[in-house]
Amino acid sequence: MGIKIDNFDRVIALAGNPNTGKSTLFNALTGLKQHTGNWPGKTVTRAEGGYQFNGVRYKLGDLP
Repeated sequence: MGIKIDNFDRVIALAGNPNTGKSTLFNALTGLKQHTGNWPGKTVTRAEGGYQFNGVRYKLGDLP
């Protein structure tokens, strides 16, 4: 899994406490469909995606 970093201007990692909406935010920004659930520990693998805002390209990582 991996998106080349040189294709992006910024790299952002979503990390934090369990069950706080990291995967939901990831899906909203990237348009992808990372599986979500209403219990801690749902995300067990890293997901990567990208999006563009105001001409700046962002690589986003959803961490378990």
